[in-house]
Amino acid sequence: MPSSSAPSVAPVPARVPPVCAHGIRVVIDGVTVLHPLDLRLDAGALTVIVGPNGAGKTTLLEALAGTRPLAAGHVDGPRRVAFVPQRTAIPDALPLTVAEVVRMGAWRRPWGVPAASERRIADEAARLVRVDDLARRPFAALSGGQRQRVLLAQALARGADVLLLDEPTTGLDAASTDLIHAAIDRERARGVVVVAVTHDAALMAAADREVALAAGRLA
Repeated sequence: MPSSSAPSVAPVPARVPPVCAHGIRVVIDGVTVLHPLDLRLDAGALTVIVGPNGAGKTTLLEALAGTRPLAAGHVDGPRRVAFVPQRTAIPDALPLTVAEVVRMGAWRRPWGVPAASERRIADEAARLVRVDDLARRPFAALSGGQRQRVLLAQALARGADVLLLDEPTTGLDAASTDLIHAAIDRERARGVVVVAVTHDAALMAAADREVALAAGRLA
């Protein structure tokens, strides 16, 4: 993975604790999609989650992010989490500009005009993944690679302690893939807990740890 000396959009978090899943289980429509599992994810490390389609990888990310209710168990650790879903999970007709999407990540208040500091953080995040020149374009008009970079910029603007990525480079061109690799490197160096569901050979090779799932269980 390429490295970058570009500054981060947020300072190094102080002593980020690990994310620890304790006996977490997920049931969707009466079907157990994720069987009870325990997992520890350390700060300053890249953990990749691998496995075949239907293994429960995305469900595990959602459980860690707190966006998927648990049937059992609990997750401990930092609660300032940024979750980047697959770009295909975002509506095509999302009526927002690129700048608006990125600035949502920097919001510290649920209402009102973004503060100047929030705008600066968002602008820096957009610059890091090279979508700053797209600021006024509708998000819906972007290519797949551009959309994924915008969603990552939104996550970077959040300055989270935990970064969860669902297939961040699938279907992207080499230039977009390199930018996302570099952003992941920066967040790992910043001391963040970084977790990615991926089939990307380069990410898998660069990972500090690999977690394999099969049929909703740790393989």
